[in-house]
Amino acid sequence: MADVGESLLADMPHLTEENVAAKDVTEGHSNPGNYRYIKEDLFTSEIFKVEIQNLPKYIGFNDMKKFLAKHGLNPHKVKLFARQSFAFVTFKNAEERDKAMKMVHGMQWKGQVLSVRLAKPKVDPILRKRKQDEEDSQQGQPLSKRQEADENEEPFRVQIANVVTPLWNVPYNEQLERKQQEVVGVLQKLAREIGDTNKAMLPWLFVQKEKFDRMCCPLEDIKPSPSLTEYRNKCEFLISMGADGEDKTIGFRLGKYKGGSCAVVGPSETTHVSAEAKRVVREFQKFIRTTPYLVYSPETYEGHWKQLTVRTTRTKQAMAMVFFNPQKLNEEELDALKSSLRKYFMEGEGKESGLNSLYFLREGQRKSPNLEDLPCELVAGEGHIYEELLGLKFRISPHSFFQVNTGAAEVLYSAVGEWAKLDAESTVLDVCCGTGTIGISLAKRVKKVIGIEMCQEAVDDAQVNAKINGLSNIEFHCGKAEDVFSKVLSAVVSANLTAIVDPPRAGLHTKVILAIRKAEHLKRLIYVACNAKAAMANFVDLCRAPSKRVRGSPFRPVRAMAVDLFPQTMHCEMVLLLERVDYSAQPITTETQQETVTPALIKEESATII
Repeated sequence: MADVGESLLADMPHLTEENVAAKDVTEGHSNPGNYRYIKEDLFTSEIFKVEIQNLPKYIGFNDMKKFLAKHGLNPHKVKLFARQSFAFVTFKNAEERDKAMKMVHGMQWKGQVLSVRLAKPKVDPILRKRKQDEEDSQQGQPLSKRQEADENEEPFRVQIANVVTPLWNVPYNEQLERKQQEVVGVLQKLAREIGDTNKAMLPWLFVQKEKFDRMCCPLEDIKPSPSLTEYRNKCEFLISMGADGEDKTIGFRLGKYKGGSCAVVGPSETTHVSAEAKRVVREFQKFIRTTPYLVYSPETYEGHWKQLTVRTTRTKQAMAMVFFNPQKLNEEELDALKSSLRKYFMEGEGKESGLNSLYFLREGQRKSPNLEDLPCELVAGEGHIYEELLGLKFRISPHSFFQVNTGAAEVLYSAVGEWAKLDAESTVLDVCCGTGTIGISLAKRVKKVIGIEMCQEAVDDAQVNAKINGLSNIEFHCGKAEDVFSKVLSAVVSANLTAIVDPPRAGLHTKVILAIRKAEHLKRLIYVACNAKAAMANFVDLCRAPSKRVRGSPFRPVRAMAVDLFPQTMHCEMVLLLERVDYSAQPITTETQQETVTPALIKEESATII
C-alpha cells in the first residue's frame, strides 16, 4: 500500500497567502518571475510551506505552536488569520514539512478533522509592487497618495528617525509613562488569564486586583535608561542603494521589504547609534565604494555586499562583521578582498575607524535560517572585544548575546540581584545566560551559579568571563534550554534555589516551563522579558492549576517592574518575580483547583508563598 503522506504530497493543490480570499486561484495564473527568490542555494522556509485546514474555532498562535510541539513538530513560522479556519505553517527543510503532512492530515483536534495541503510561497513584494505600478501606469490609473506626497516628503533624517526611533520627538517622561502603561496592560491581562486557568487563586486574585488597579501584583515605577542617546552597543546595518540615490550606502532600511522598499539611510543623524559605530560605518562605506563589487540585490540575487554589524563598548572598542555574498568569486579573489580589507582598516585610511576586530562572513550558500550558523573569518585585529559592567569585565564574540544598552543593563541586573534575595547558601540558575552577565554579576554573593546557553560561542565567552573575574563557583552548560534544563535542575540540591530566565523574544520553550513547574524545590523565579506580550503564554503556564500536563504547584506573580533599555522606541524590558504557592498546609486535588473555589485555602493568611 502506498504511503498516505507520499500520496498527499503528490496530489495536493497549492494555495498562496496572497490569495486567501480567492482560494480558487491556480498556480498557472501566477507570474513565475515573482518567485525568483526561491533558489536551491538560498534558505527560505517559504519553499517548505503547508496549509492546515479545518482548524477549531478560537485557537491562537500559541495554541497552534503547542499542538504541533506536542506531536514532535518544529515549525519555522506559523501564520493564522482572524476568523479563518486555516493557517500557513513553514518548516526548515523538506523532511520536517513531509513529517508534518503525514502526521497532521486526518488528525482530530477539538472535534475537528484536520487536512493539510502544500502551499505556494509568497510573491516577492518588490516585484509585486513594481508589477502593480507598471500595470497602473499602463492603464492610466491616478497616482497613489504615497506617490502624490513624494514631493512634500520630510527630510530623510526625519523619515529614518520615525522608523528606527519612533518616539524621538516625544518628551522622555511621556515615553516612560507610555511604557509603564503597556506593562500595566500586560499585568491586567495576566490577572484575567490566571483567573481563567486557576480557579483556586480567584480569592487571592480578587484582593490583588482591588489593591493594584486590576493588576495581579504591584508594579514599581519604571527605571529610566541612564543614557537617552548613543546607547546602542550593537547595530545591524543594511548595505544597499541609498534613499538619496547614492549606491553602496550603509544604513537602516527606510521601509519594509514587504512594502516594496530596499532603500537605506545612513545613521549619521540617528540618536541611538554611538559615535564609534557611526565612524565605523563611515569608513566602511568609503571602502566598499572603492571596490568593484556591487551591493547584493534581493530582487535579482546578484551582487555581493549585504550587511554590516557593528558592536562597540564603553571601553571604546569596536568590532565589525561584514556579510558578503561570494557568488562565483574564486578563493584567490576572496583572499585579495580580505587582504585589502585588512590593509585598509589596520594600516590605511580606515584606521581612523578605531576597529579592534574585523570579521568576514560569507553569506551565499545558506542552508540555515540562522545567521549565527555562518562561520566567521577573522580578517584583522583581535578575536574579541571587552566590555565593563557593574565593575566586572566581559569578553564579547561576534555572535554572543549581550544587552544592547550597557548602562541600562546595569540597572536591570541590579534590580534582579535585589529581588532574588540571595545569601551565601543560594544557588542561582541563569537560563539563556548569553556571555554570563547576570550570573557572573551575582556569583560573589552566592554558593553556586549554573548557566545554560545554546550558543557555544557565548558559552566560551562566559567561561572566560568567569575566569577573568576570578570566579570559581560558576559553571556553564551549552545546549537548548529545553534539552538541558531538566537534567541540570534535577542535579541541583539546594535549600535556596532561584532561577533567573532571560529568554529570546519568543519566550521559553514549553518543556522548560513544565520542568520548572515540576521542580518543587525551585521556589523563586525571576523572568526578564524583552517582549512581555510574547511571554504571556509562559506566565500563564507558570501560574495555571496543576493538571496531567502541568505538574507541580503553581507560581504566582509577586512583583513587577519595567526597565527602559530602548529610549526613543516603544520597547522596554519587564522583570517579573514569581514565587511558588505553598499548598502543603492543606492538600488540594487537581479537580478541586480547577472546578471549585476554596477561599479558606487561598486567603492570603493561609496560602503562603515561600
